This record gives sequence, structure tokens and C-alpha cells, in this order.
Amino acid sequence: MANSLNRRTWIKSSALMAGGLAFFSGTISKLAAMPVLKKIAPLANRVTDQAAILNGGPVLKARLLANENPFGPSPAAKKAIQEALDLSYQYPMFSMGTLYNKIATYEGISENNILMESGSSPLLLAAALLYSKGGKSIITGDPSYEDLPSHAQQFDGKWVKVPLTVDYKLDLDAMEAKIDANTGLIYICNPNNPTATILDTAKLKAFCERVSKKVTVFVDEAYIDYLPDPQASTMINAVKAGHNVIVARTFSKLYGFAGLRCGYVIAQPETIKALSIYSTGFSLSATTIAGAIVAYREEAFLKEALQKTLASKEYLYSVLKKEGYEYIPSSANFVMFPLKMDSKKFVSEMMKRGVGVRSWQFNNKEWCRVSIGRMDEMEAFADAFKQLS
Repeated sequence: MANSLNRRTWIKSSALMAGGLAFFSGTISKLAAMPVLKKIAPLANRVTDQAAILNGGPVLKARLLANENPFGPSPAAKKAIQEALDLSYQYPMFSMGTLYNKIATYEGISENNILMESGSSPLLLAAALLYSKGGKSIITGDPSYEDLPSHAQQFDGKWVKVPLTVDYKLDLDAMEAKIDANTGLIYICNPNNPTATILDTAKLKAFCERVSKKVTVFVDEAYIDYLPDPQASTMINAVKAGHNVIVARTFSKLYGFAGLRCGYVIAQPETIKALSIYSTGFSLSATTIAGAIVAYREEAFLKEALQKTLASKEYLYSVLKKEGYEYIPSSANFVMFPLKMDSKKFVSEMMKRGVGVRSWQFNNKEWCRVSIGRMDEMEAFADAFKQLS
């Protein structure tokens, strides 16, 4: 134990020199505080994007099932990743500090407000473990992103599902009405996955300010970079104002880092400290960090990737309209539309044609979610879809 603590002390001191205070906050106490996890079993009751990918096999003409960005990472990020290989035998505490500092400076927050992990998934798991302790409940929309509440349920937490509004948006009023003495967390995915709908910013801001006085509000902004003005829509300002709000961000979407794994949450320092007990805090590779430092707020690339995504989305809209299908207007890099056949059969038939998409059932309808890909992938979708529509 002594050798472990000495090593952790050395890592923390090194990080402080690099400006990475938040990254190593609490590392010395983690060994003693880390809970004994009961289980992290496969989520057998739902089909995840990962499962859909595995079922689809390695070769697809159009991989439109995991909301990835096929236009990334940027050339500059790829170059930085390649150059980082020479020193990848070293622990990346100095470069990690640089990444923390870059995010903190851009957002106007302290590094103590940030916790990073290998993608946002480990952070969603950490929140699930923390806020479902003692059988507490997690309130979410239905349907919405299921990662956090699914894990909470596995650890004896309760999952309270609130139906969407008639326009397929999260129903904030109904979610607030579900708060009781057993509520541990309210989870808001905005834009929402799988419907790609966005909440009114002023209404969500008022909700966060009001509700966070009663219970922690977790706002997952994985897809916020697809909005016209992400800074105007983010709830990070609620954190800066001192509210009990957690905001999650990921590099997996517009940055194109889904396979590289880099994500973070922004919250009050005491919340970061509590979450860090359930987080390794040291899971990012040297290559991922190097790429993320260069990619973060690389505006020219982000703008180009967004424009390509929007062009592919407009093409998809035109295909659906031509075939007589309605769809939910999308504020993300995927589109949800109701089918005229069994959704699982539709997905299977599309897969036979080399096109991977996702199925859903809700609101007494069968649905398909199509991720936005390159134009050649959207054309492959169109060719297969016309055979079935």
C-alpha cells in the first residue's frame, strides 16, 4: 500500500506542475474509498449501439447505427496521435494537465470543475453508482439514452421513466412532478437520443436552476456540437452559477473520437470529488490525449464536419419525403422516423443489404433511427430503403 500511495503522490505532484489539479484530485484517498462493485453485467434487456455493431459484422456499405462521425478525426488530430507514439511508454500526466487546462480556459471554469475519462460512458456509470446508492431513483425521459439509468437499475436503483411530449421532446414538467424523497438524480439528454429533439434553452435553464435545489440534474450534451450555437444552449453556465448541475461532454461525436474514447463532465468541485470515487481518473491513453489537445475547439474542422453532416441529413430528409415517410426534425447527427413494418424485421432486411440502422418501439409505433454518414453511405441507405418502403 505504501508503494502505491507514494506513486500516487508522485503522479499528483507531477500533474500539479502541468496544471492538472482536477485530474488527480482525491487520488490518494481512492484506494480506501473505492466501493466494492457487485456486478456490471451485460444489459441484456436492451440492444445497445455496441451490440448492433457486433451483430452487423465488420463490413457494411453504410454503418448508420451508432451515431458516429465518419468525417473525423481531423488531419491535425491524426498527426498529433502519430507523433505521440514515440513517448507513449510514459504516463501522460503532463499532457493530461494540458487538456484539462485547455477546456477550463475555454469554458471559464476551474480545473476542479472537470473530471475526464475514456469517453463519457465511464462517467455515466460513475453517476449511476453514486446517485442510485441505497435504492435511489433516476428520473429520465422515455425513450432517452439508457446507459446511466440501466446501470443504476443493475445496482438496485430505481428507474422512473417519463413519456415524451407530443412533439417527442423531454417533458420537463412531468419529470419534475415525479420528484420525491427517493429521487437521486434527474437525467436529461439534450439533444435527446434517440429522437434528436432539443429543449427550449430558457426553459431548461429555469428547470436546472429550480430543480437542482431539490435534486442533482445531469445534462448529457453529447450532441450539443451539432446545434447552431452550442455555447448559447449549454447548461455549463448553470454550473458556473453554482447550481447542483452536472454537464457531460464527449469527443465521440462531432470530433470523431468514438474509437479513441475521450469524455468529461463539468460540475461543482464537491460533485467532481464524489464522482471521482467511482472513476479511475487515469484511463485516457497518451495518443488520445495528444489528439484531443489538438482537436479541441478546432473550429475549421468542426465547421466542415458539421456542414457535411447537414448535407447528408438534408439528403436523407429528401429520400424519406419522396418515399412518403414522415420524420422527427433532427438537432443531432441522426434521424428518427416511423416505419410501416415491423422495426426489427426492417433492420434485419436492411442489414442483408449492407446497411446498418437501429430499431425502436414506442408511442405505439415502430421506429427506425438512422445515423448520418458520408454521402455515399446515405445513397446506399436510399437504395436499400427503396426496396423495402
